[in-house]
Amino acid sequence: QVQLVESGGGSVQAGGSLRLSCAASARIFSNRAMGWFRQAPGKEREFVAAIRWGGSSTLYADSVKGRFTISGDNSNNTVYLQMNSLQPDDTAVYYCGADRRLRAPTLSNILAVYDYWGQGTQVTVSS
Repeated sequence: QVQLVESGGGSVQAGGSLRLSCAASARIFSNRAMGWFRQAPGKEREFVAAIRWGGSSTLYADSVKGRFTISGDNSNNTVYLQMNSLQPDDTAVYYCGADRRLRAPTLSNILAVYDYWGQGTQVTVSS
């Protein structure tokens, strides 16, 4: 059973930066896409970014494009989310998940495609 553990959240002021990490218990990133999602209080979990297995391509939500960068390190089974120019609307619990599909040819922004969710890490941005 794959386990994912997110870390790196915290409280920052608007305009600040954070780097989230998602550590996997196995070499999952070598054959599955990985995605970051977030969930604000009272809202549904929404897509943030995804990276194809091996890191060959990425996909971003329009709301974070140009500010967030997803990357992966297959050698230590970790996926990162670098978040710059943070805004109060970015406040949420951030989760990483693994694509259910092995070596999927395309990246997905659909929540149901992902599984093996971690416990999440809280990001709070104050104005």
